[in-house]
Amino acid sequence: MVAFDRTGGQQKLKALVQDMDLCTNCGACVNLCPYNVNFKDRIVFLDACDKAEGRCYAFCPRTSADLPELRKALFNPANLTPALGAVKGLYIARASDPAIRKAAQHGGTVSALMKLALSEGLIDSAVLAGTVEPLLPQGMAVTNPDEVISRAGSQFVVSPTVAAFNRLAQNGPEKIGVVATPCQALALAKMRAKPFTANTSGIDKLALVIGLFCGWALSLTELRRALAPKLDGNTIKKLDIPPSRYHCLEVTTTEGVTIVSLDEIGPAIRPACRGCVDMTAEFADVSVGSARLVEGWDESKQWNQVLVRTAIGQALIDRAKSLGILEFREVPDGALEKLQAASINKKKSAMAYLSDKSGSDDDLIYLDSADPVLVEPVGSRV
Repeated sequence: MVAFDRTGGQQKLKALVQDMDLCTNCGACVNLCPYNVNFKDRIVFLDACDKAEGRCYAFCPRTSADLPELRKALFNPANLTPALGAVKGLYIARASDPAIRKAAQHGGTVSALMKLALSEGLIDSAVLAGTVEPLLPQGMAVTNPDEVISRAGSQFVVSPTVAAFNRLAQNGPEKIGVVATPCQALALAKMRAKPFTANTSGIDKLALVIGLFCGWALSLTELRRALAPKLDGNTIKKLDIPPSRYHCLEVTTTEGVTIVSLDEIGPAIRPACRGCVDMTAEFADVSVGSARLVEGWDESKQWNQVLVRTAIGQALIDRAKSLGILEFREVPDGALEKLQAASINKKKSAMAYLSDKSGSDDDLIYLDSADPVLVEPVGSRV
């Protein structure tokens, strides 16, 4: 059994997560009880709860748990790597359908896979991010495969996706797929471990998790403040972040593309993201990010890197290949090593942030400083 810190409820969650600026707005604590809600990019406690042990606290990705045991419980131990989590295979892929690629972020692999999972009956409903007002996404359930494309594209402001899963799982379909950021995938993994004897979260309905590579997410208020003087009221259609050497945010509006320096966007990065050690959504079945190809960014942004982590993920990729839903190209030499290096850098940066926050190299707040995933990559050579 995976060990959890269950000795906390809403008040401890507020003190150790929200008040410490570690809340990711993943939504794991929402729709489990009537007291916690999501409102405009933040979690709000409507009333105080005096429970000594609460699902809101146990499921939060920023409260402690035995992550090494959680990895072993959910993945084949033979596939586990310190830098990237479980790896069954690495692919460079994209949606074969040009319409999906045009609407989606980069190669459209996530949209193509979710559409396939719905079409094939692997899932009955998909929880995706949809925009309810400019720059503000919310988790939305989609049952029609043709609706998936309307939810395509990265938001960069966090959608409280797990809250949508919690709501849907109570009385909804039996097989649910979720597109999740790393923190959301971890929250779902903690639910799957069932830290409470009486599990009422509906987690048994979770059939598929497609994870998104993520370096950080942005605060809605701060992002709007940074962009407002540059866009002159133009409607934002899409956001994108090229490789680090470009050091910018691309904002596509009704009038064209505006380039914004990351120096101006930096203050909008959620503080919680600086303490995240997971770049590649290590607790997903399949994880997807933008490709890095020798031809440069114009070609790279047409493709995705895809990490397969579980048998479910591998079966979905194999099915997509056999049906021609995805097209593939050869994985460049050194691609896995570069991905490992980027992941290690993310872990190092997060560990430094958390130790600075706690005032001790041995205190990583919600993480165990002896976790092999943290110890081994830091000393790795790739």
